[in-house]
Amino acid sequence: MKIVFLGGGNMANALIGGMLKQGFAARDIDVIDPGADARAKLTAAYSVTCHAGADTAPVAPDILLLAVKPQQMKEALAPFVDKLGQALVISIAAGLDMSVLSRWLGGHRRIVRCMPNTPALIGAGITGLCALPEVSAVQRAAADRVLHAVGSTVWIDDEARMDSVTAISGSGPAYVFLFIEALQEAAAELGLSPEQGRQLAIETVQGAAALAAQSTEPTSLLRERVTSKGGTTEAALRTMATHRVKEGIVAGCKAADARGRELGKLLGAA
Repeated sequence: MKIVFLGGGNMANALIGGMLKQGFAARDIDVIDPGADARAKLTAAYSVTCHAGADTAPVAPDILLLAVKPQQMKEALAPFVDKLGQALVISIAAGLDMSVLSRWLGGHRRIVRCMPNTPALIGAGITGLCALPEVSAVQRAAADRVLHAVGSTVWIDDEARMDSVTAISGSGPAYVFLFIEALQEAAAELGLSPEQGRQLAIETVQGAAALAAQSTEPTSLLRERVTSKGGTTEAALRTMATHRVKEGIVAGCKAADARGRELGKLLGAA
């Protein structure tokens, strides 16, 4: 199976590295990237074949994986218009609807849209995927295998919900980093050293997430079990409720979803 990456940035690096660990062969992967440094790093790290442009790359691969910035996508796709045959196109470009990609590819309809997140860079990501009806079961399985190389996958039936995926998991790491920042700041103000605050904050988040992942119970119940009546946790949560922390997080996710829809319309207007 021949796979061509259009773009060789950080996420492409993560995917290629994960794919090779999962049994994909380097000889089956080509990368198109105009940057000489990016091509040199990819060749040195993974022994994949790199190209400065599409003119020397396979024009009709089994999979074309779109890993360029959305603003550059239309121009980058031009060499592939009406040349892909039955190839599967996998896009990890945020905000670009599959109808727009199809239009830019001359009506090609075998497209899967994906939203990975940055923990994919260490193989701990989660990706939402959505496919057009023309994508076969075999191609859906192929897309799942590619994205599963950097973490878990979740299939979304309605593409309109992909902006919601972006709001929750695509942008979600930033929310978690903000929470860790706040814990570290509180630790410093309470007299702990930066090293102690960092370790306590990060390992608490890691441990709580692992506990929630292993439990079949609602996270609200897990929270209640830590919250003794009249205790320290109750005092903290009461204060956070006064500052509407939970409501702020929900509102932030909704704002991200709305902005995703706006950007999609702007990007697709070309």
